[in-house]
Amino acid sequence: MRALQIVADHELKVQDVPVPELMPDEVLVRVAGAGLCHSDLHVLHMDGWPITPMTLGHETAGRVEQLGANVIGLSEGDAVLVYLVWACGVCRACVEGRDNVCITTGGRLGMPPCPGLGPDGGMAEFIKVGARYLEPLGPLDPVTAGPLADAGLTSYHAIEGARHRLEPGSTAVVIGVGGLGHVGLQILRAITAAKVVAVDTAEEKLEVARQHGADEVLLSDANAADTILEMTDGYGADAVFDFAGVQPTVDLATQVIAPDGALRFVGLGGGSFEYSTDAMSFNLPWGVDVRRSYAGTRRDQRRVIELARAGRISIETEQYSLEDGPKAFEDLEQGRVRGRAILVPST
Repeated sequence: MRALQIVADHELKVQDVPVPELMPDEVLVRVAGAGLCHSDLHVLHMDGWPITPMTLGHETAGRVEQLGANVIGLSEGDAVLVYLVWACGVCRACVEGRDNVCITTGGRLGMPPCPGLGPDGGMAEFIKVGARYLEPLGPLDPVTAGPLADAGLTSYHAIEGARHRLEPGSTAVVIGVGGLGHVGLQILRAITAAKVVAVDTAEEKLEVARQHGADEVLLSDANAADTILEMTDGYGADAVFDFAGVQPTVDLATQVIAPDGALRFVGLGGGSFEYSTDAMSFNLPWGVDVRRSYAGTRRDQRRVIELARAGRISIETEQYSLEDGPKAFEDLEQGRVRGRAILVPST
């Protein structure tokens, strides 16, 4: 089969690899579509990625091709989504429903494995998956459903953890209306009563935000912070979701968060800010809780699928053939992708 792999530092290649052989509790999925995420770019640009060759792709959907001998509850041809978090399922955190912080596979400073960032991922004609990491898609199209496994899941988890600040009359700011941000904006509209303000550097992405129901859109410039503060009578936004995480967006997020606000860093752009416990420090208002989170829980994933089935969220996609995977990476890096890039195998 054909697969897009990282074969050396900073080097991608589409090449022939064996079709995976199944263990009794595994399923072979014929990939219909695999989303491309900025995390994949981070892997590509990293010096010394420890696992090569490795098939990329952690946003994968497809149809069941073959069942392991012990697998029940699935049938050949079923449309399925590959859940991002491959946790143990039996530790205290998993039993409590916090499998994205699995004690056994993640530990204190790590994170549970996911396909395409350790185990071979879905940018291939087939992927093998433990049966318990598959979610049925029902009528959803598996060609475009893959991003629900990260763009949907990660956004939902960040928003769900800030629900206490998203009551009627509240204001939520979405910074970055890209692959994750345009989904996060829709989730905010679907499950909260907050006024949603979308901020981006590109007018075309602000148009995407308008189409998906943003109450206000702002170009990210030197006036953005002052404008948001004016909108909120100088108090700030009750929740800010930074889907980029680069230094300018981190600066904006910290400048506009309200007292007791929920500050959520979702993007992995490497920005930072200084935090002090000095009573006279004003880098953040009193009471702000700051969080970055890894992916989401199984409960989060199922709610994202429910929202998609109900037509309350949708993924803006641009499709590429698997063979054109390197071009998709280039387009994503250059900011030429509207929403999410999807690699579609030719099989």
